[in-house]
Amino acid sequence: MSEYIATFFSHYDALTFYNFLKEKSVTAKLAPVPRKVSASCGTCVFFSTDASFDFTGHELEALYIETSGIYTNVL
Repeated sequence: MSEYIATFFSHYDALTFYNFLKEKSVTAKLAPVPRKVSASCGTCVFFSTDASFDFTGHELEALYIETSGIYTNVL
């Protein structure tokens, strides 16, 4: 299962995306953005999934995959 971090332009966008993932039964958590990642607002969503999602309609600033503490931008 892949671990992801989504960053956002606003806290509202983060909360909206978090609720979207919960509706899809994806394990997700709101948290402060890690220092290794830059973001406009200080809130990110950590989530784990093997499924692919259409992120159209969500205001993601960036999407990172996390591997052994290294964050790689995928969006």
